[in-house]
Amino acid sequence: MLRGTTILSVRKNGTVAVGGDGQVTLENTIMKHTAVKVRRMHNNTVIAGFSGSAADALNLFEKFEQKLEEYKGNLPRAATELARFWRTDRYLRQLNALLAVVDGEDSLLVSGSGDVIEPDDGIIAIGSGGPYALAAARALVKFSGLGAEEIVKNALLVTSSICIYTNDRITVEKL
Repeated sequence: MLRGTTILSVRKNGTVAVGGDGQVTLENTIMKHTAVKVRRMHNNTVIAGFSGSAADALNLFEKFEQKLEEYKGNLPRAATELARFWRTDRYLRQLNALLAVVDGEDSLLVSGSGDVIEPDDGIIAIGSGGPYALAAARALVKFSGLGAEEIVKNALLVTSSICIYTNDRITVEKL
């Protein structure tokens, strides 16, 4: 299991939001409280969030940005090509991270084992607090009138009260 963060993406009523906590953990020690693990890409048309090793994720962000440029912002194609490259490249396949990537139409989880998964319900949750964030987000989507951004913030706050690798310093980006 990847430890050290929680990333959550929710798509609702034509809006998509991606958020992450700010905690960086090294073994059993909190090293930083205010890391930003969510970023905009490709002229602010794509949002990506990472879970896992920071150095690995930053490397993947760079590779993903290159794929977005190469495929002119086509998110499914760029994600698929990144997953293929990640799985087959001798160096990249050692990277320990997951990516959640979204644009105005698609929400995808990308892994180093070649997975590119589009969730049925528009919700992606990765990292150590992923299961908690997923459960909270699904409940809030179903039983509240909150928008995507508010659901992400509140679900991550719930997660931070449960998962020791997730804090309440939340960063959220939305499209």
